[in-house]
Amino acid sequence: MGEPQDRSPSDRDRPAVRGKGRLYAGWATDHRLCERPDELRPVAAVRSGERYDHSGSPTGNLDVVSDEIRMLPDRYHGAIEHWRQHNFPDYPRLAEVWTKFFPKDEAFCLCAKVAGDIPAEIEIGDDIGKPKALEPKELAPEAAQHLLSQIRAQASTEFGSIQQHQMTLFRAQEPQDQAWALRVMAEELRHGYQMVHLLTSSDWSPVTETKPEDMVEEILSMQTGSHVLAAFNLEFDSFLDNVVFAAFIDRVGKYQLTMQKISAYKPYASSMPPMLREEAFHLAAGVIPLRRWVEHAARGDGYIDMPAIQKAVHKWFGRGLEMFGDERGGQTNVKFGLKDLNNRDAQDQYIQECTKMLDDLNVRYVRARFPDRTRDEADAIFARVAAGETVDGLTREDLLRLPDRRFFRRRGEFAFQTVGTHGETFTDVEKYITHVLASLPEAYRASIDVKHWADLQRAVVAGTTPLKEAMASMPRLARQAGGCPCGKSVRWVID
Repeated sequence: MGEPQDRSPSDRDRPAVRGKGRLYAGWATDHRLCERPDELRPVAAVRSGERYDHSGSPTGNLDVVSDEIRMLPDRYHGAIEHWRQHNFPDYPRLAEVWTKFFPKDEAFCLCAKVAGDIPAEIEIGDDIGKPKALEPKELAPEAAQHLLSQIRAQASTEFGSIQQHQMTLFRAQEPQDQAWALRVMAEELRHGYQMVHLLTSSDWSPVTETKPEDMVEEILSMQTGSHVLAAFNLEFDSFLDNVVFAAFIDRVGKYQLTMQKISAYKPYASSMPPMLREEAFHLAAGVIPLRRWVEHAARGDGYIDMPAIQKAVHKWFGRGLEMFGDERGGQTNVKFGLKDLNNRDAQDQYIQECTKMLDDLNVRYVRARFPDRTRDEADAIFARVAAGETVDGLTREDLLRLPDRRFFRRRGEFAFQTVGTHGETFTDVEKYITHVLASLPEAYRASIDVKHWADLQRAVVAGTTPLKEAMASMPRLARQAGGCPCGKSVRWVID
């Protein structure tokens, strides 16, 4: 993490501010070649909703909010810039398309944003009503350990999703979809920056012997295949993955940020509102293209059909469920005041929300499939088909549906159970594997990840691999020559 030479020592860890020119830490490629400001004031942000028009600008309630803007010290800012150059080389293009696709939105800022108006007292758990912690040492030791794990895992997801999106970014068929994906990636970079700020702006020595610079290097060294959560170790095979990932996996992110907004550690709670405003756009970047695609599929003039979308849902839904943690856990985080829901309750709400999302897509599909019917008539057709009827050749299998929550699971309460997409139970492991393979996208079936799952599934059923060991096993991309992405010596290993 070498020291960049374009900022003086007095500029380190100072707030980013707005002057007569651009935003300090704005659109320059390395974020510090912009005009220096001559006045200080908070940066106004736009509250984004999930409803977006075709220009990409919010059309809902546009509340202006003010966040305090903070910059990392040079060596950490420089490290993230170095990581960005290797893992997000197309970032500069976002500046070229911003005014076209996001004309009403504030320019992007690679910085940490800290919300004001955060409750000062703990809102849930055993210590409800007591002052929130401002430093890690003010938390109970076990609570501080849980918090540190949350921050490191959150950081891993932010940087990991960028690496995944980059794989298929330029396979988007529409310029708007590509621009939206670019914005999602940039905002994930900012979220990772936010987590690094949390790790480096406070003293974590009472919690861990690992130095801040080592924690940051560990996070920035991760590649697709070595991240904390399984959802961020799957490669994207087409732009369909970019979109379905945003609709399902970023939706889990929304839940996690919402639960953590009440955190007993105030700096973490203060980081959540700005991230949540940006996360709303990420959901739109998944839902809006899906709406367009299902309507094209219904008319027969599109390139992506309903079976392809359904198989992508099968690929990502189980990994999203596992991001909540084991269904039987999460009470400790509530007890410590770090989250306001246990894992099962949060997962149940997520499933309900995903069901509503697919219902919305199915209704749009039916309306487009029967353009001569009124909306009420088309909606009535959907209700009948959803109940199992066949109407004018349309069957339930033509529509999207969530698989059973136990399908294709590798973590949690239902790990490696042989349950099919509709909840059916298989007694023959080979028939189950065949069923799963037939339910997944063809390109994903050819991956090492699927082969590793199938081998483990057989071993768990045969009793040759303990369930706990299988849940902890995953193919990883291990770096062999230091943490810098410049080091290309990597190989697949099995943990």
